Amino acid sequence: MRKWNLMLLLPALAILSCSKDSVNELEETEQQLITEELTANVEVAYPDELGKVSDVYFAGKKITVEEIDGDYIYEGDIILSNDMITSQDVKLVYEKGEMPSQQKSVGRTSGRWTNNIVYYSIDGSLPDKNRVYDAIKHWESNTNLTFEERSGQSNYIYFTSGSGCSSYVGMVGGRQNITLASACSTGNTIHEIGHAVGLWHEQSRVDRDKHIKINYSNIQSGREHNFKTYAENGSDGDEFTSNLDFGSIMLYSSYSFSSNGQPTIVKLDGSTYSAQRNALSSGDKTGLNAMYPSGGSTEPVAPKYINGEYYVIYGLTVLRHNDAWWYYSRTYSMWREVELLSNNRWYYAR
Repeated sequence: MRKWNLMLLLPALAILSCSKDSVNELEETEQQLITEELTANVEVAYPDELGKVSDVYFAGKKITVEEIDGDYIYEGDIILSNDMITSQDVKLVYEKGEMPSQQKSVGRTSGRWTNNIVYYSIDGSLPDKNRVYDAIKHWESNTNLTFEERSGQSNYIYFTSGSGCSSYVGMVGGRQNITLASACSTGNTIHEIGHAVGLWHEQSRVDRDKHIKINYSNIQSGREHNFKTYAENGSDGDEFTSNLDFGSIMLYSSYSFSSNGQPTIVKLDGSTYSAQRNALSSGDKTGLNAMYPSGGSTEPVAPKYINGEYYVIYGLTVLRHNDAWWYYSRTYSMWREVELLSNNRWYYAR
């Protein structure tokens, strides 16, 4: 990319004087172009702020977040509200016959939009609403999801202005904001809708070290936690995951959160890759349509879950394996099969 930018500037060099001021101005212009390229494709809720970094518990695992303006930010652009997390580990899985405690209940939604319908509303003051409409049109034309403007529904997405680009993951219940700063493009909006319908970041997969390398020395200080895998957050299971998708719209770019203009993520051979914010990849579409299968116009649509993938369902991070649910219990230091009973509580299956 540096060579390409320099080539663009060669004609300017031919007509400008060789004064020191002109050269300095040229170098500043080149650096600005490079900076813009390096910061592309990075969705961040609060681009100009670094919040208090702390460990919290979400859906049965300990994660690192930034606390900014009352929000808890995970991996740069994922919002977790106060009622979704706890400062200490809480019991989320019970033995058969055990009565659930009355402690704080977190993340009690299923994480899936009922009958493949995502209800939404747009803040009247949001600039450039076409990026929202275009992103919605892209999702509808490539997946089994339908987006309908809210008409009194209690669970819905609200597109509104914000400091950056951000979203919750899955249907969390009630109004859930997708924030879009003026610089957030249609592609960034597609990415944030991906979170809202249940997708996490691609580079956080457990198997990512088979495909990419993280250059921690190039990451902005205080932002290293954004690059943790599920395994580093307390969830193992390498053998259950599928390959990393370099074409996914949910993948960080090679220069995400770079502190020095050098890549933070590279392929195993050291080369960079081009993350895209144009469209859903074939892998994105396959995964989403498996999560939200078509059930016909009159039949209720039940979610389908993919073996080898993690999901947050009724407050618990679970792994789908052999068409059953598994949870890594820190109490027992092992994987145990779990099941969701009619009271929407998780219990050990055996």
